[in-house]
Formats: sequence, structure tokens, C-alpha cells
Amino acid sequence: MTAEEKRLQENRDRKAYWRRWGPYLSERQWGTVREDYSPYGTAWDYFPHDHARSRAYRWGEDGIAGISDNHQRLCFAIALWNGADPILKERLFGLSGPEGNHAEDVKECYFYLDNIPSHAYMKYLYKYPQAAFPYSDLVAENQRRGYADPEYELLDTGVFEGDRYFDVFVEYAKNSPEDIYIQITIINRSSEEKTLQLLPTLWFRNTWSWQEGQEKPSLQVRQPDDVSACAVEAFHPTLGNRWLYFQDPCTLLFTENETNQQKLFGVSNNSAYVKDGINDYVIHSNTEAINSQQIGTKAACHYLLNIGAGQEKVVRLRLSDISNLTQPFADFDSIIQTRSSEADEFYQQITPTSISADDRNVQRQAFAGMLWTKQFYHYVVEDWLKGDPTQPLPQRKYARNVEWTHLFNDDILSMPDKWEFPWFAAWDLAFHTIPLATIDPDFAKHQLDRLTREWYMHPNGQIPAYEWHFSDVNPPVEAWATWRVYQIEKQMYDRADTDFLERVFQKLLLNFTWWVNRKDADGNNVFQGGFLGLDNIGIFDRSAKLPTGGYVEQSDGTSWMAMYCLSMLAIALELAKENPPYEDIASKFFEHFLHIADATNHIGATHLSLWDEADSFYYDVLHLPDGARLHLKVRSMVGLIPLFAVETLEAEVVNAFPGFKKRFEWFINNRPHLTRNIACMENGAGECRLLAIVNPEKLRKILHKMLDEAEFLSPYGLRG
Repeated sequence: MTAEEKRLQENRDRKAYWRRWGPYLSERQWGTVREDYSPYGTAWDYFPHDHARSRAYRWGEDGIAGISDNHQRLCFAIALWNGADPILKERLFGLSGPEGNHAEDVKECYFYLDNIPSHAYMKYLYKYPQAAFPYSDLVAENQRRGYADPEYELLDTGVFEGDRYFDVFVEYAKNSPEDIYIQITIINRSSEEKTLQLLPTLWFRNTWSWQEGQEKPSLQVRQPDDVSACAVEAFHPTLGNRWLYFQDPCTLLFTENETNQQKLFGVSNNSAYVKDGINDYVIHSNTEAINSQQIGTKAACHYLLNIGAGQEKVVRLRLSDISNLTQPFADFDSIIQTRSSEADEFYQQITPTSISADDRNVQRQAFAGMLWTKQFYHYVVEDWLKGDPTQPLPQRKYARNVEWTHLFNDDILSMPDKWEFPWFAAWDLAFHTIPLATIDPDFAKHQLDRLTREWYMHPNGQIPAYEWHFSDVNPPVEAWATWRVYQIEKQMYDRADTDFLERVFQKLLLNFTWWVNRKDADGNNVFQGGFLGLDNIGIFDRSAKLPTGGYVEQSDGTSWMAMYCLSMLAIALELAKENPPYEDIASKFFEHFLHIADATNHIGATHLSLWDEADSFYYDVLHLPDGARLHLKVRSMVGLIPLFAVETLEAEVVNAFPGFKKRFEWFINNRPHLTRNIACMENGAGECRLLAIVNPEKLRKILHKMLDEAEFLSPYGLRG
């Protein structure tokens, strides 16, 4: 067992909480639904990037290469100034949805270099230009460009020409779950000496400004016994005490993480010191913006670094639960190197096969990306809709998510992207769990468990889609993900977690019933669902009401439900090994799959199936109010999704359950019209049966189009 696997085992056994601290800081909190209290739901305009340095967030925090505890009470990140920018570089910049010619888009250069599941070792790279960051140019040029034009990126501005930039590497290494070594290495890539101002920053998420009686945490200066190091002491009423030690002498700057009301709204501030105080001190030399008594809720250590051409400077810090360390950096290099080596050992164990060094590095950095995009996600819909007692009452004319007042999110979740999409999306999250299960099955299972818990799932059984519209519908891939995560853990780690499997399965029964009751308009096993995560896939918005009336019978929605049935069938059979009543549930999902498959492929005198025989392809079907049905002949991904609904039944599995086998064979013998279009209901190779919507004849016809370069196949994969 590797050192990292031992840490994960300690975490699993609750002997040590290695995951308490991690890369849980968002990379964009502004412009999110959670921070939007506008009348018409204009999230991008209500809280823009220009407000972020001056305005306290309500629901989360953001920063560059940052970390926080699992409830984001205390945060750490870096801030930078090159002497030319109009503001401190405290967060990544990008375009809002309305500003970008292809919607929201981050305009920075940064890389997730390394990470392991316990976050005992992490490494991040940010490339900071030495010339003024081209904020205005990026906005103006992207707004000038049209939808058909390429995006205007940071590299296109020329700001990196002549290698005029700093590489800023940030490494974290845990000495213990609560003792974190931080190394910041800055390399001047240009051909001349340059000055960089570095501000490692520690602050509390503002939890005290929203209602009366909340105890306020505090930061204050502390001088440890080792005179070569200074420290900031942090106290939080629920987190306790922490100390941030600085190895090299620096100037400590303190302010409050509170909104600059005077600057933004023209009213008096609640505090003499506000969120942008450190920014104003560094950029504008405003000494009154920081607290000379060196107390507050936001603090930074100010380093002025002169770095020669091609040279580097290293700054070392330590965030610890140990007070008054006399030699806080004595074993610093050893811990950094040891944790880095343990990361090498862990990934060698994960991928022991003889792949090339380059392939191994690609895989490892991909895993690093998955782990770095964990984020603390906090959203209590009822509180958000009502507003906070100490704040003005929201005057909402359009309120999102009013039917989701039960939703209470306060978790570490895997994000699609911590800048462009810093909110969970149900089906993205389900897909994330598959690669995560190979390195950290506990975290993968936790994600699926959370999605199906009562403080996420609607009482009617619907799974929340994403914060912009929780009632939108994502493809129901959670059962498939649950089954795959269970199989991966069983195969790779020899652990069969049937408790997890059964717990999530029980909740998915509610979700499956919601789909059947809400998304099968005629009760004929052909499903709707809306856009189902496929942006711009149709000739109109499939989630909107049709101007002609009626509705769309969806090839993808129906196929996802067939896949749902097969995943639930597989799980039920696995659970039946220890709990025989699950045999009956397996039979139920087998039968439901047959009905959906028949409805997908059925060709009769009065109904139009999703399969178009003339084109040999699956299409959506427009169902008009007068009962007429028309194929929507758009050759798109919706016609390929039926390929996903596939499951094999090995002979030994079927034979192990006499009740299920009897019902299975009864359908083959007595309902041939339901089995005629299924891939292989009779015994196949090795006594294996294949359940699939697409039979061999249709499969060949679909693959002919899918692999045709004039249709789906492109040099970069499949076209949508």
C-alpha cells in the first residue's frame, strides 16, 4: 500500500481527516446565480468582475491557486502585481456570458500540474504577464467579433511576446491533515530584471454580515519564537485556531472582507476597512486603507521581489494548527520532496502498465485537473429567495428555482470547470465520477450519494440539473455512473460496497418514477425531456413550448431511459445476490426496457417510430396537436445515443436467479413482438445475451453514417 493509499484508508476509517483542506476555492464566484439578487435574474450584470475586488461574496470565495477548509471558513490564495496593472491580480479574469462572442470564457494562462486525492501534494502554475494585463482589449475585441469568428485569447494580444512574463508555481504539501507547507516559486522568463509584488493572502469567508448575532472570526499578527519568521493567527468560532507562518521578512497588511459600500453604491461603509483595502494600499499607496493595528478578517504578506533575467525567487509559508513553532521551516524541503515522491509512487501504482512517459504524464495531469476542480458549493435556495435579515429585501420580478426551496447545498463537489462553470451539473458530475473512481472511489461515491440525498433531490424524485435552472432536465446517467463506480472499485480495490449501491439505487427508484410520470406524455414509452444537455442540437429549443403546440418525442430522451433501465437491471441483479427480493425489481426493469426498445423501433400502421427506415437513422419526432407525427430530419447526435443503451447478461448471472430466468424466458417465448428488435435475446457467444436497442442490422447502418467523413466523423472526433 502506497503512502497516499494509507492516507485515504485513514480518511475512510475516520482516523485522520486528510480531505479537510483542499483546492476548494472557486476560480469565479462573481457572475453566478448564487450571488444574484437582481430583479430579473441578470447574474452577469448584478455582480460583475469589476465588483469582485470590492464586494463581499455571500455564498463562496474565489482566488488563484487557492485552498480552503471543507466548509470554506478560512481561505488562502496568492495575489500579484506587476507594477503596471490597474488592479491587483487576485482572481482569474474572463468574459461574462454577454461579453464573449462564444459566451463566458476565461482569458488567462494557468495549469493544474499535479494533485493526489488526499491533496497531500498539489502543484499549480500561473503565467503572469509583465506588461499591463489587457483587460479592456480582451473585452472590446471579443465583443467586436461575431459568433462565426474565433475567440480572441490572451495569447493573441501579444502580452507574452519576448517571454515577458513570470511563471508562478504554487505547491502544497501536507505534513499532517492540519499542517500544510506552501512553496511559491517565481521565475522571470524575460531577458531583463523585473520586479514582482507577491501577496500570499489569508482571509475568512464573510459569514457575519448577513444576519445579526453571528460571531466574527479574526486575524491578527503573532511573532513566534523564531525571529526569522512572522505569523498571522486566525481564530474562527467553529474551525478554531490556525497560524500562517512566513519564512522571510515581509510587510503584513490587514483589512476586512467586507463590501466597500461607499465605492460601489455611494453609501457609508459598515467598517473603516473593506475588501479592497489591500488593493488600494498596493496600487494607490493608500496607507489609510489598511489597519495599522494589524487585525482584521483579510490579511496578506507583502513581498517586493526583484528577480533577475531567467532567475527565480522562492517564498515559503506554512498554514498549521500548531502554535508558536520555533523552527517552522526546519524540514520544509524534505516534506515537499517526500510528498512529491509519494505522488509519483501513487500514480505508478494506479497505472502500472508499460505506457510511455508522455502518455503517463498526460493521464496524471488529467487526474490533476479533475482533483483541482473540486469546489466548495454552498447554496440554500430558501434563504437566497427570502434574502438576508441585515440586507435589503430582494425585489425579484423573476425568481429562479422557486420550486426548489428544500435544496440545501454545503459540500465539496466536482465542477465542470471552476471558472467557466463553477456550479455542479448533474450529468457532468455523474460522468466525472468514472475517472475519479479509479483514483478515489470514496469521493466518487460521495458525489453520487449527495445528488440523490433529500437535500438535493426534489421530493417528487427529480434530480437538480444546475443552478441556472434546477428544473431543467439532464440525461439520467446517475444509475449508469453508480454501477460503473461500483464495478471500478470492486475490480481495482477489491471492495464491493453494496451498501453504497443499495442506498443510491433506492433513491434512483424515485427518480426513475419521476421520469416515467413526467416525461412520457402519452404513456407509450417514448420520452421527452427538453434539451438534455445537448446545446444547439436541434432546429429549435427543445425545452421551450412549441409555437405549433404539441411536443417532441425524443430519440435521445427515450434512449437514455432504455439505458437507465439496463443500469437499474444490472444493479438489481447484483443486490439480489444478498437480498433475493431484488430479483423481482430486476424483472421489472428488464420488462420496461423491452417496452422502450419496442417503442423506439416499432413500425406500425398508425404510429411513426423514432427509426426512419428510408434514412436508416433515428430522429426526433414532432407530435402535433392533431395527432400527426413528423420526423425532424436533422442528422445529429440524438440519432447516435440509442447506441448507448446496451448491457450483457452472462449465463451464470441469469442461471443464478431462477425467478428472473423464468420471467426472462417467458418473455422470449410469449412476447416475440417485444424482443424482435433487440440485439440478441437468444444465447450468444459464450452463452451471453446482449440487450440493446440497436440490433446488428441497424448497427451497421448507423456506423456507416457515424464513420463517414462527410457526415459525423471529423479529424477531431464526432461532430454533434
